[in-house]
Amino acid sequence: MEKEKFLEIYRHSLSHILAKAVIEIFGPEVQYAIGPQIDDGFYYDFALPRTVSTDDFKMIEDKMREVIKRGEDWTRKEVSREEALEIFKDQKYKTELIKDLPEDETITIYHTGDDFVDLCRGPHVDNSRELMNAAFQVKSVSGSYWRGDVNRDQLQRIYVYGFPDKKALKDHLNFIKEAMERDHKKLGPEMELFMFHETAPGMPYWLPRGWKVYNALLDYWRREHATHGYEEISGPVLSSKELWVQSGHWAHYQDGMFTVPIDENSTYAIKPMNCPNSINVYRYRQRSYKELPLRFSQTDIIHRKEKSGALNGLFRVQEFHQDDDHTYVTDEQIESEISDIMDIAKKIYGTFGLEYSAELSTRPDDYMGDIGLWNKAEEALTRILNNKLGEGNFEINPGDGAFYGPKIDLKMKDCLGREWQMGTIQLDFQLPLNFDLKYVADDGSFKRPVLIHRAIFGSMERFIGILIENFKGHFPFWLAPVQVGIVPIRVDNNEYAKKVADILFDNRIRFEADYTDENMKVKIKQFKTLKDPYVLVLGDKEAADNTVSINMRGSKNVLHDVPLDTFVAMCNRMNKGYSLELMTEVPDDLK
Repeated sequence: MEKEKFLEIYRHSLSHILAKAVIEIFGPEVQYAIGPQIDDGFYYDFALPRTVSTDDFKMIEDKMREVIKRGEDWTRKEVSREEALEIFKDQKYKTELIKDLPEDETITIYHTGDDFVDLCRGPHVDNSRELMNAAFQVKSVSGSYWRGDVNRDQLQRIYVYGFPDKKALKDHLNFIKEAMERDHKKLGPEMELFMFHETAPGMPYWLPRGWKVYNALLDYWRREHATHGYEEISGPVLSSKELWVQSGHWAHYQDGMFTVPIDENSTYAIKPMNCPNSINVYRYRQRSYKELPLRFSQTDIIHRKEKSGALNGLFRVQEFHQDDDHTYVTDEQIESEISDIMDIAKKIYGTFGLEYSAELSTRPDDYMGDIGLWNKAEEALTRILNNKLGEGNFEINPGDGAFYGPKIDLKMKDCLGREWQMGTIQLDFQLPLNFDLKYVADDGSFKRPVLIHRAIFGSMERFIGILIENFKGHFPFWLAPVQVGIVPIRVDNNEYAKKVADILFDNRIRFEADYTDENMKVKIKQFKTLKDPYVLVLGDKEAADNTVSINMRGSKNVLHDVPLDTFVAMCNRMNKGYSLELMTEVPDDLK
């Protein structure tokens, strides 16, 4: 916390330096708005006489260093509303902020030297000399609307990286460079995995290779869940307004839904979640306590309306597939069922080498349902997390649960240390009430089940985007869209290449073969560019000996004279074991 506070003061002070520097460069007509610190630096919004370009970045940085070297004091002063309005009478954005402050607000201003003043709560460094060792670099400039309102003035937002020293800045820039090289929005199209088109914003097109990744991931997901008694269902994408009114989504989520007027008397909505589908399947017939827990998994496509500025590759889309499940349990089964879900999450995340943590969100003020059941559920979730993760090894968010029940959120860290919100486990006491769900208890009475909403990946699209970046496009063998590229050296070797292809096909090993008369090195390079794990080079010798020569991703070494059946056994082993490591040598037991 001390480090975070230090950085906040450091960056906040630098934002004032940025504002002063920009005014000195562009003149007193500059209108300056707000300049907060952010995770890796700070920004400031301006109305400027001309557009800032990348050519201006060094000039801004140099002017900031010049201001710092002057050794000017920061002076804090409390002023009245009238004084503040007089001080900022020529600054329209500051004037608006002052007028919007509560009547009893203490208004403070900070002078940096004698010629720059800002409306600010502080705190700041005492003198600019304290920033002499600061390392900063202008990151970018972008358009921003005043107060985020598209109907207001468009300003220029100058982003600056800011760190206490050069090493910290260098480390961060290296991190940014690595992150950019891993950017799924760059790698996805390069690897021919997915694309977007302006006719369907935020709705990905899966290309053949990307759809193979999707299906490999889905096959793995299905296999893991089948052993835990899950049954997969599918339901309509379009349902009438009445269903969403009954579920409560129409009242609470209508702005996030795509609606379709059918005629003057009826409106339909494209589903933003799968729960009503699952509930209708539950209500298909009378249920007995003997059927519970009843687990309905579902990976149908869903749609959620987003603002265009929020869309971000596969991370934030308007159309996606959620690895949903809705499980119906008795009160007594809550703890054992969620414990089993945690086991599934641990197994699945572990397959990808991803660490995860958990957060428990408890009863909010506007909760619905029986408080006794809430208390019992929260106690059960706490016990489960203590048992699975170790005593107290999870965060608690008091009052942050949904109004219909407490929840566990699962977060993962990738190889760059970035944390992602992924899985969720939510108890729901409300939807079973809204839809009057019942089951026949062992004494013949009717009781109401508890509904568990649950996802492990969160969404298939987002998870694949994370995997692209985590593995830098070098998918584990079992997940790679094309596992083996086949390159016959000459057209005369195509017959043997087709024999190899047939054997790979029979073993469900994904491959592509290039039977053209293109130069061998060009064909190999193409497969390597697409980051395929293995490229088989097949010539006369391989055909005569029934062997393959293997070019391996990430290695200059080539495995020669590997018997074809041995290579197939290697591939089958990696597929069956969901191995993260690519075999670069023939295992002893397969020689």
